[in-house]
Amino acid sequence: MSEDLRKRLLKLEERINYLGQIKEGTDWGNLPGLREKFARLRGSFYDLSHEELLDEIKEFEDSLLFLETRCEEILTPMERVRIVRSPLRFSLKDILENVYEDYTELGGEEDANIDPAIVAARASISRRVKNKLVSQQVMVIGHEKGHGEEYRNGGSTKPWGNEKALRYMRVAETEGIPIHFFVFTPGAFPAEDYPGAAQQIARNLYVMSKLRVPMISIISEGGSGGAEAVGMGDVRLMFSHGYYSVISPEGAAAIEGKIREGEKVPKELVEECADRLHITAAENLALGTIDRIIQEPLLGAKRDDFAFFREIKDEVIRATDEVVLKTKSLRAFRAYELKLHKAEENSAEEPHIDITWELDTDEVRRLLVLRSRKYRAMAKQGYIEEDSACTLWCQLARKKLAKLYYSFRYDVLKPQHKQVRRVIQDVSGEGSMLIKQVSAPFTSAYDFIARKPGARPTRIGGFLAGFEETVEFGETYTSPLANEDRTITCPNAEKSGCRDLWVPDLYGEFCGVCENCGHHFPLEYEWYLRHLFDPGSIREFNSEIASGNPLGFPGIDKKVKAAAAKTGRKSAMVTFDAKVLGVDIVVAMLYSDFRNGTVGSAEGEKFARACEVAKLKRRPLLSYVHTTGGIRIHEGTLGVVQMPKCTLAVREYIDSGGLYIVVYDNNSYAGPVASFLGCSPYQFAIRSSRIGFAGPRVIRETTGEDIPPDYHSARSALKRGHIQGIWDRREFRRNLHKSLMTMGGGNLYYR
Repeated sequence: MSEDLRKRLLKLEERINYLGQIKEGTDWGNLPGLREKFARLRGSFYDLSHEELLDEIKEFEDSLLFLETRCEEILTPMERVRIVRSPLRFSLKDILENVYEDYTELGGEEDANIDPAIVAARASISRRVKNKLVSQQVMVIGHEKGHGEEYRNGGSTKPWGNEKALRYMRVAETEGIPIHFFVFTPGAFPAEDYPGAAQQIARNLYVMSKLRVPMISIISEGGSGGAEAVGMGDVRLMFSHGYYSVISPEGAAAIEGKIREGEKVPKELVEECADRLHITAAENLALGTIDRIIQEPLLGAKRDDFAFFREIKDEVIRATDEVVLKTKSLRAFRAYELKLHKAEENSAEEPHIDITWELDTDEVRRLLVLRSRKYRAMAKQGYIEEDSACTLWCQLARKKLAKLYYSFRYDVLKPQHKQVRRVIQDVSGEGSMLIKQVSAPFTSAYDFIARKPGARPTRIGGFLAGFEETVEFGETYTSPLANEDRTITCPNAEKSGCRDLWVPDLYGEFCGVCENCGHHFPLEYEWYLRHLFDPGSIREFNSEIASGNPLGFPGIDKKVKAAAAKTGRKSAMVTFDAKVLGVDIVVAMLYSDFRNGTVGSAEGEKFARACEVAKLKRRPLLSYVHTTGGIRIHEGTLGVVQMPKCTLAVREYIDSGGLYIVVYDNNSYAGPVASFLGCSPYQFAIRSSRIGFAGPRVIRETTGEDIPPDYHSARSALKRGHIQGIWDRREFRRNLHKSLMTMGGGNLYYR
């Protein structure tokens, strides 16, 4: 009996210390008094009788429970972050051992695993249906924070860990079993070594967007892009005491407070940012970035809360059932819900229904359609569409007519055109000269009728025959930077012996490029609008979509208005139709002048619509990144979900046969590179640009190491295989045209 009392006493000590960690050691409530009382109780443990000790412990437990309940009622967002970071909290290994009946870890175990911060396991999960045990197979993939093991890096996954996760996602797809993702990460480890932090997250998202099996994601600690690497799910669940955020509260505070490196971030500012970012489960549910909350015990679940693991098991089974049933029919799903409610009302046993998780071809197709609709509809409250209902109706009507027109033109007429040409070519090739003479007039007549007005000449060997470029650089537009009468020293002058450059020449005739070493000085995005595309060919669309302040972040409305006044635009992305040497393309351009080219709900929506336009019109899609600073932190997880949303949109465009080209310039970092930019099969960079996942300061603070000066250079990205080539600004137009002519599938209109 005394042994049981001793265990209860040790448990009380653990609970007191845990409460102190949540409150960060403050003298909150009567916590100091409880500590003193516990010290006296522990000191008199052998002096009291069993009955007296039992009464004292019972009274102490009641007092502590009252304090814990009060703490739970007023938990702040930052206190929830501390709960998630506690070493007492459950981990993925605890879930594997208590939720699943059996599992086999894949890719090695513990510290012998390739990146132990992520675990992949083949597991079985069972339910009891009418006194019969039914077991089903799943793939479990997630972050493992561990309980003090340094080699797990706190769940901060390296690029090769995410690559391992991707490998076993494909295994699950091959075997046709559902995937359960568990997110326990403060963020991805910022390593650019192959396969690269950003590029690998982008690859994961690209594959997950069309995985042909049900996916359930459960979030405990979701830190920015690192969470998205294994976070896309057909149902997204979140633990009630977890957090899901665009950035850590400390990182947001450092940015907001403009804290210099090495300086301490004020605690009050961290608390304030945690509150403003809307990181809690309830707030994410209200924003629509998750689907349901899994309730935890008082002050969060710990590794020995076994009743809670039963709750997790029920929730993941239910979520998987829901995904599967929605692919079958709405009637089947409603019948399942009705049976579930009846079972819950009439029985204390598990309200489980026997449902197979295998999908046939038609069900897989519906699964992918539902996934696309789910992510396409996310974060719609995060942007402002400044149009009347009548205008929106007219836009919808125009879209329907355009769909009808392009479907008839390319799905009906174009195949017939190809078939007629093929027949004529076969007859002409096999027949005599007489047959050629007879068929030639008909061929010419058909080509004349089928060709649209103003069509380009026939291609020969992949290039335009008889077409010559008439617009030279500097002929139509000169950068305002060229108006200053002064000289600039090239940053490579000491190494390459470059002479000082006269500003009017540098930004005029030289296009911002050092004539000696080729260093590219930054130019405004308007320069590219004038020089890259054919004169008069730009037709902007979706310009009415405006960035907002969906989380009500203080001071952001003023900054957004200032950016709009400065640029004359409403967001950091410009989407438009244009021509490059006669080839029609769709362009999505991120530029630096508006909030440093960061991506929020407005930019994500505009990009998704650009993908839809390019798919509809059978045109190539160009993403030109003048600059991007990553995901806009002031939109919280509404910004984060642009990563899967935009990646899914561009995946559907590429799958339809489109050509997607990305060109980086200046500085391109973080979320966009780790999603809808980094997933492109054709990525290029303008010379002197910098590309990566995190900036030098973040890398230094995360890893404790300095990086070399060229760590993020285009040359380094090329060596790592992250991009396919480096372009000179003066050759941008010509190189882009060459890519349009030699890349892409036969679905493009000019093919």
